[in-house]
This record gives sequence, structure tokens and C-alpha cells, in this order.
Amino acid sequence: MKQIQVLLIEDHFLARMALQSVLADHPQIRIVGEASDGVEGIELYRLLQPDVVVLDLRLPRMGGFDVIVELRKEPRPARIVVLSNYRGSEDVYRAIQSGAIGYLTKDASGEELIDAIRHAEMNLRFLPQVVMDRLLERIPSLELTPREKEVLVCITQGRSNREIADELNIAEKTVRMHVSAVLEKMGARDRTQATIYAIQRGLVHLDHFA
Repeated sequence: MKQIQVLLIEDHFLARMALQSVLADHPQIRIVGEASDGVEGIELYRLLQPDVVVLDLRLPRMGGFDVIVELRKEPRPARIVVLSNYRGSEDVYRAIQSGAIGYLTKDASGEELIDAIRHAEMNLRFLPQVVMDRLLERIPSLELTPREKEVLVCITQGRSNREIADELNIAEKTVRMHVSAVLEKMGARDRTQATIYAIQRGLVHLDHFA
């Protein structure tokens, strides 16, 4: 069984000890490094190249949001699970927008943490319902028509207007109208942001990307 190599970035010693106790006995997971601040965390990531990073957002020297951005710029972009006491909708939103693939609050169970790490290693998003509820508070409610939902799925698959028109058997001009309506209703500036919003809200699922 391949072990998932994990780097912990957490400034509180007791919190790191607690994480060790949760993860140490799990045969599929191995903690390969620990950092107590953001700068050290980036340095250790470059040195160790772990599969998954588990980090807090409140860090000395460099805050967690900035660490996420920097780690995602690496030649091998980090797969990051946030584990934080920050539970506001804006905190969750900023972390996901910055590039985190998973988000847990510190009252999460050990089983949830292990599940989040497994998902991250497979490059799959992990957002428990309580976190999704926070995102729903941040992102305006949507009222997409059935056709607009079909267009949104095509957008998340990276299809062009021409390809969407062929798929849905409608005119390309009509597709452009639907795309504009979807972006406006979602408050998205472009297709990439619409895709992010769609995943965050559960409007599309992984089988749409097959």
C-alpha cells in the first residue's frame, strides 16, 4: 500500500502533537515534516515534496492564505487541506479561491481528516457539509434555467461555444446568450470562475468531468 506523505504546517505545538496522534497509527499516512510558520512550511515543501499539505490559516511570518498561493505556484503545485479555527464564509471562500482543495474546521473528527487527506492525494476536493454551508452564505443564490444548467456543465468541461451548440443542438448565438446569463447569475467574471463556483456549490459533480 502506497503511503501518503504529509507535511504539517501548524504553529501550535500541542496542535501538532494532536495531529500526530490522529495520523501516526494510520498505515496509509506518513508525516514527513512539520513546520511552525508559513516561511518554514514553504521551504520544507520544496525540500520534501510531500503528497499533501495540512495547514492552519493563522501562521506567523506568512499567513495561511499567502502560503496557499505560494505553494500552488510551485512546479509541483501542492495539494492543500486547510485545518483551521477560521469558519467564516469569507475565510472558507478565500482559502478555496487561493487554491486549497480541502477545508476542515478544527472540531472535525480524525476520520474526516484522514478522508480529506485521501481525497487531496487523489486531487479530489473535500468540503464537508458544514463548510459547504459557509460557502452558500458567501455565494449568491442561483436561479439557473434547465438549459442554463446544461450550458454550465459544458462550460465546466472546457467546451467552446461551437462545441456546446453541437452538443445541445442549438445555435451558437443562443449559446452565447446562455453563457452570458450564466456568468451574470453566478457573479462570475469568466468561465474559469464559473467553473470554480459550480464545483463549490455542488452544481456539477465529478462524473461531469469524465
